[in-house]
Amino acid sequence: MEPLRARRSAHDRPLGASSSSAAASSSSPAAPPPQHVQPGYPPVNGTTYTTQQAKPSLSTRPRKPSLSEDALARGPRTRAAAASWWHRCGGGLDQMQPGESRILLGLTLFGAVVRYWKIGRPSSVVFDEVHFGGFANKYIQSRFFMDVHPPLAKLLITLVAYLSGFQGGQFDFKDIGREYGPEHVPYIAMRLLPATLGLALIPLSYLTLRALQLRPATALLGALFVTFENGLITQSRLILLDSPLIFFTALSVFFWVGFSNEDLVPRDRAGRVGPFSRRWWVWLTLTGLALGAVVSCKWVGLFMIATVGVFTIVQLWLLLGDLRVPIPLLARHFAARAVCLIAVPVVFYISMFAIHFAVLSNSGDGDGFMSSEFQHTLRGHGMDDTFADVMIGSRLTIRHVHTQGGYLHSHPATYPGGSKQQQITLYPHRDDNNVWLVLNSTADGSIPDPETHAPPHPIPDRTSIVLHHPSTHKKLHSHDIRPQVSEVDYQNEVSAYGFEGFEGDANDYWVVEIDQAESEGRTAKKQLETLRTKFRLRHALTGCYLFSHKVKLPDWGFEQQEVTCNKNPSRENALWYIETNTHAMLPPDAKKVNYRRPSFLQKFAELQAVMWQTNQGLTERHAYDSRPHSWPLLLRGINFWVKDHRQVYLIGNPFVWALSTLAVLSYAAVRGLLILRAQRGYKDFAHSQVVFYDRVATFLFAGWFLHYAPFFLMGRQLFLHHYFPALYFALLLAATAFDLATARLRPRLRLGVVVALVGAAVLAWWALSPLAYAGEWTRGRCERAKKWGRNWDFSCGDFHASYDAYHPTNTPSLDAAASDATTSVAPAVQPGRAGFVPADKAPESSALPPAPHVAEPVRDAERDGPLFAPVGEAERAAEGREEGVRHEREHEGGEVTRVVVDQPVAPPQFDADEAGEGVAIPAAAEGTSALPVQAIVQAEEAGGGKAAGHAAIEEEEREKGKEERSGERDDEADIALDEVEEDDEVAAEDAAVDDIADEQ
Repeated sequence: MEPLRARRSAHDRPLGASSSSAAASSSSPAAPPPQHVQPGYPPVNGTTYTTQQAKPSLSTRPRKPSLSEDALARGPRTRAAAASWWHRCGGGLDQMQPGESRILLGLTLFGAVVRYWKIGRPSSVVFDEVHFGGFANKYIQSRFFMDVHPPLAKLLITLVAYLSGFQGGQFDFKDIGREYGPEHVPYIAMRLLPATLGLALIPLSYLTLRALQLRPATALLGALFVTFENGLITQSRLILLDSPLIFFTALSVFFWVGFSNEDLVPRDRAGRVGPFSRRWWVWLTLTGLALGAVVSCKWVGLFMIATVGVFTIVQLWLLLGDLRVPIPLLARHFAARAVCLIAVPVVFYISMFAIHFAVLSNSGDGDGFMSSEFQHTLRGHGMDDTFADVMIGSRLTIRHVHTQGGYLHSHPATYPGGSKQQQITLYPHRDDNNVWLVLNSTADGSIPDPETHAPPHPIPDRTSIVLHHPSTHKKLHSHDIRPQVSEVDYQNEVSAYGFEGFEGDANDYWVVEIDQAESEGRTAKKQLETLRTKFRLRHALTGCYLFSHKVKLPDWGFEQQEVTCNKNPSRENALWYIETNTHAMLPPDAKKVNYRRPSFLQKFAELQAVMWQTNQGLTERHAYDSRPHSWPLLLRGINFWVKDHRQVYLIGNPFVWALSTLAVLSYAAVRGLLILRAQRGYKDFAHSQVVFYDRVATFLFAGWFLHYAPFFLMGRQLFLHHYFPALYFALLLAATAFDLATARLRPRLRLGVVVALVGAAVLAWWALSPLAYAGEWTRGRCERAKKWGRNWDFSCGDFHASYDAYHPTNTPSLDAAASDATTSVAPAVQPGRAGFVPADKAPESSALPPAPHVAEPVRDAERDGPLFAPVGEAERAAEGREEGVRHEREHEGGEVTRVVVDQPVAPPQFDADEAGEGVAIPAAAEGTSALPVQAIVQAEEAGGGKAAGHAAIEEEEREKGKEERSGERDDEADIALDEVEEDDEVAAEDAAVDDIADEQ
C-alpha cells in the first residue's frame, strides 16, 4: 500500500522541530540529527536521549517542505520569515507562511460582516436574554441571585453593560419581546461581546487546523464552515452564554494542540525550546487558563477538561513506558501537568466566584436558595443577637433545616377540605405570623402566665410542649386526616386549631427530640438552644413527625410550602431549629448567640451544591427542548423570538451540519475497518500518513464524543445549543476528512473543491439567514426552506405573503387590511346576495380611482333602506332587543356603523392573491349611505352575474316580504357643527330601533 503522500526521511520530523533543531545544531554540533531525537525528553547532564525513529506527535506527518523551508537555504529573506512572529510563538505555528496572515485578516473582516450585520435587530428581548440580561442588571445593583451556571460569561456581559453606561434597575428583562429602546438599554453593546467572541472563533479554527499540520486550503475550508454556520451565528448575536463557552472551548483546543507540538520539539542546550522551556511553560499554562475559563462559563466545560485529561494520561503513559526516561524526569512531567492542568483551572474557577460574591453583596431574590448562615452574610439580611437558652414562655421563630429554611407559619386562612381548619405552611420571609409561644403541655396551674414566670424553665430533650400562635390564638395541631395535597396514608394534616381562651386538647402536644449528630455543643445536645440545636417534633398521639418538603400549595395556600405530619419521614426533612428567641424574664446579660459567619470556601461549597441540585431539578419539559439523538441530524431547532412578522429561530446550516455528521460516521467506519485489517495482519499503521491522519482524527473524534455522549445520561431539559461544542469538533473533523480525501489532488483542483463546498454552505446559509437575523421573509420561501427539515417548527404563517408588505406605502395593501382600513363592510359583494355579513375591515382597492364625492343621495326611504346607519346612544342601549342586526364599530369621528343582515347569507367567497390584487370595497363616498357605484361594478366584473346593488337587495327583500327601516347616515361635519341636529338624529334612531323590533 503506497502512502498518500511520498515519504521524505529528511523532513519527517515532529511539528516545530525544523527551525528549533537547526538552532540546536548550530550551537551544539555534536548533537544528533533532530529527526532521530525522541520527542519530549530534555537532555540530562548535557546528553540527549535518542532513538532510531521519533514518535509522531498528535499532529506529526510527513509533508512536503513549505515555501519558507525551501527558501531557507536560498537567502536572508526567507530566514527573516522563519524568524517571524509565528515562528517565535512555536506550538506548530512555525509552518505559517507570510501570506497566511493576510488570509487571517480577510477571514476576520469577512466574519465581522456576517456576525455584526444588523446586530441591533431584534430591538427587543429575545429568548434567554430574559435571564442573562437580567443577571447583568442584578450584578450592577449588587443583588444576590442564584443561577445554575458559573459566573464568568455573565460577569463579562455585565462589564460591557456597565462600561456602556447601564446603571441597572430601569429595565428588568422580564418579558420576551419587550423593547429596549424606550429604556435606553445598551443592548447592542451587550450583544457585541458574544458576537466578538463568535467572530474570534473563525481565525481560531484556522490556526488550530494549521497547528494540526493540515493544509492552508483545509484550514480555510474549516474556518469558512464556522463562518457560515447559522446556529453559531444566531447564538453569537444575542446576550447568551453559548458564544463565550464555545470560544473558550476552541481556545482550549488550540492551546492544547500547541502544547502537544511544543512538547515534541527536542530541547536544546540553552533551554529555549522543547520540554520545560519558557515557551513550553507558556503553552501549558495558557491551556490551564483556557480550561478554567471554559468551565467558569458553563459546567459542560468539564467535558473539555475530560478531553485534555484523557490525552494527558496518554502522554504520561507513553513516558512511563519509555525505560530511558528517568523517574525524576517523569515526576517533573507529571508535576508540571498537575499544576497547570489541574491547579490553575481550579484556582481560576474559584477566583470567578470570589468576584461573584464580592459583587453580589446585597440581599436579592436568590436568598431563598441558600442556607440561613449564607443569607446573613448579605447586606439587608442581618440579625441582632438573640437569647441562646430557649425557655417555657419564650416567643420564637422556627425554621426548617433542609428546604432553604422556610419559617413555620400560619395565617387566617383555612384549608378548603379535610378539617377546614387554619393552614400551617412554610413561609420564606420574616413575618409576625412566624412567631410561636412555647408552652409546657403539663403546665402547672398555679403559674397563670409562663411568659412572666421567674425563673423560666429550660426545655430539655423529650419534653412535651405546646406551640401557641399568638397572632390567631390557635395552637399547632394534628389529627388523623389526610393532607390536601400529599394525600397519602402515612401523612396527616397539620393545622392551627382553637380560639382565645381555649386550653386545647391532646392533639396539640408535641415531643421535642434533639438530634445529637446535627446539634452543636454540649448544651445544645441536652436542651433547646437557639441556632445550635437541631430537633424533631413528634406528635404525641399519632407518632408522626412535623415534616415539610418541596411541594407548593395551590392558590388557596398562597403557593407556600406544604407542612404535614409524616409517620416515616426522611431525616433531613423532619429537622428544625430555632432562629430567634425572646423571653421577658431573661436578664439582658443572658447568653446570646447569632449565626456563625461562613468562610469563603464554605460559601463556595454551598453554592456549588445548590447549583447542582437546581440543575438536576430542571426536568420539566420545554416547548422546544430536544434529546441528544436528534442533534447530529438537525431534527429540531428552538424558537427564540416572534414579532412584527419576523422570527429568530435557532437552526444550523443543514449542509455544514450534514458534512460534520458524515465525517464523524466516516471516522468510526474507517477506524473500525483499520482495526479489522490489523487483526488480519495488514500493516496499514506502518505507513506514516495513516498514522498521522489517525492521530489527528482520533483526537477530534474523542473531543466530539466526550462533548456529546454525556448528554445521554442527563434527565434534565436539553436543547439544540448543548450540541454546539461537539459541533465545533465535528467541523474540524470534517476539514480533516477533506484533507485526506483531497491528498492526491493538485492544489488548483483542491482549491476548486473548496470553492464548491463553501458555495453550497453559503447558499444554505443565505436560504435560512432571515431566521438568524430576524430578517424579511415570505411565506412561500419559508415553506420551501421548511421542506429541508420536516420537524422544523418555525411558523411560516407569521411572515408576510410578499416582501412589499414589509414596506407599506400610503395606500394600504390587502395584507394590511385588517389594521389599516377604516370602513367596516362585508368581505365582498356577491351576485344575488340580499345583504352583507359582518367581517373584518376591507381595504380600499389600489386599482380603482377614488370614489366621486356625492353631496346628497337621491333615494326612496321606503324602497331603498340604507346599508349603513349611525347608531346613537339610545339605539346602543336597546342593542339587546335587536335580532339580526350586527354592529361593526368605526372609531373615526366616534361613530358606530350598523350592517343590517336579517337575511340568510352565503359564506364569503372573496379572497385576495399574494400580489394584493382582487376585489376590494372602497369606503362609501362622504355624505352617502350606500356603497359607491364603482364598488358594485367591480364586484359584478369579479364575481360574474348580477351585481348586488340596490335593485338586487330590493328584489330579495320583496321575495321574503320584509321591510327594513333605518335612519340616514349624517354627514360628520354637520354633526360637529350643529348639536341640535344631533338630538334630532338620536330621536330618529330610537324610532328606527322600535320599528325594527316590531318587524322582527
